[in-house]
Amino acid sequence: MTAAPRTSQAMAIWLVGLAVYFVAVLHRSSLAVAGLLAAERFDISASQLSTFVVLQLLVYALMQVPVGLLVDRFGPRRVLLTGTLILTCAQLSFAFADNYVWALSSRFFVGVGDAMTFVCVLRLVTIWFPTRRIPLMTQLTGVLGQLGAVAAAVPMTWALSTLGWTHAYLLTAALGAILLVAALVMVRDSVDARSVSGPMLGLAGIRQSVAASWEHPGTRLGFWMHFSTQFSATVLGLLWGYPFFVQGQGLSSGSAGVLLTIMVLSIMAFGPAFAWLITRWPWHRSTLVLLVIASIATMWAVVLAWPGDAPYWVLVVLVVVCGMGGPASMVGFDVGRTSNPMFRVSTATGIINQGGFFASLITVAMIGIILDWRTPDGVDGYTSDAFTWAMSAQFLLWAVGATQIWRYRRKGRNRLLRDDPVLWSQQSGRAVPDN
Repeated sequence: MTAAPRTSQAMAIWLVGLAVYFVAVLHRSSLAVAGLLAAERFDISASQLSTFVVLQLLVYALMQVPVGLLVDRFGPRRVLLTGTLILTCAQLSFAFADNYVWALSSRFFVGVGDAMTFVCVLRLVTIWFPTRRIPLMTQLTGVLGQLGAVAAAVPMTWALSTLGWTHAYLLTAALGAILLVAALVMVRDSVDARSVSGPMLGLAGIRQSVAASWEHPGTRLGFWMHFSTQFSATVLGLLWGYPFFVQGQGLSSGSAGVLLTIMVLSIMAFGPAFAWLITRWPWHRSTLVLLVIASIATMWAVVLAWPGDAPYWVLVVLVVVCGMGGPASMVGFDVGRTSNPMFRVSTATGIINQGGFFASLITVAMIGIILDWRTPDGVDGYTSDAFTWAMSAQFLLWAVGATQIWRYRRKGRNRLLRDDPVLWSQQSGRAVPDN
């Protein structure tokens, strides 16, 4: 007989997993404040520098389904430990890299290790916490983990300027090594065993698991939720936010930094609120996401249509609303969790987690292409008009995403009515229709 999980043990395991995810985000974001130093150290152009970001996002996105399959097969503990080890070794390698190819290969493995953390922590949440608390713990995992991006700003800037490149990255690698030991000691897949394996899957089994996850309309709904809500804040925070606010809106560096910080705080603030809403009204999860998409698109329309530079308070509202997209994207994981059996939840989570990162990659590329088209003089010549054209590309993705959400929420509700009429009635508040 399996013993019931203890709250204190569940919290301890979650905190260690959260710390690993926090450091993974720190590693992922650490290059954001080291761009100029990297360009000088490796003697590379701006396009080569941007390759670091594109490569990491691409690797992260492509790894999500394989990682989900690995978690379903070998359990979250083993995969989390492997990811932490890869991440730490990659960051250690990056500390000593002295040429572009070496550095690029190191960042490739940073992306691999990073991709192996988040899905594992969500699986641990599903295992260790009661169903009613899973939405809140999922949101907290996402928003608190993103504090790693904040740690990659001021503390990493200080470390680079004070300790130098090698010692600064050695310090971040040391954090990973410490957490590797902590995870090895603390994390368990269940009360009764440190590691729990799932059923062995051959090639046919893998295809069947992925196909079954993708076939369910709840997984597709979660994918398009993640696709539609995350990318605007990600693109602002990871690459184009600072240039847009400084060159496109005429702000100072300090004012642009404040806006990006406000966006991170907004992400953190809305997480618990959204968790409460979807726990209280699970039938309306897709409605909440559609309202968030409409709000983000509306604020971008206001800013881009404003004659001249938008007032600062309008830009504050913009980043606050864009910040809502982070917690809204986490709603997709909750839909995937409630739509799939436990033995393939991580596979579905991996599929859903690809959505926002593919959307971010598409948006980053589209903005860069349009800026180059509108300003042939290059990065120093980017104008407000060029940014208006470039940022308007986001509306195409919102239109596609919102349409797909509307489609698959109808299909998902019909599937629930067919598979579990009692649960359909409980969530919708309606009587089961007579056949």
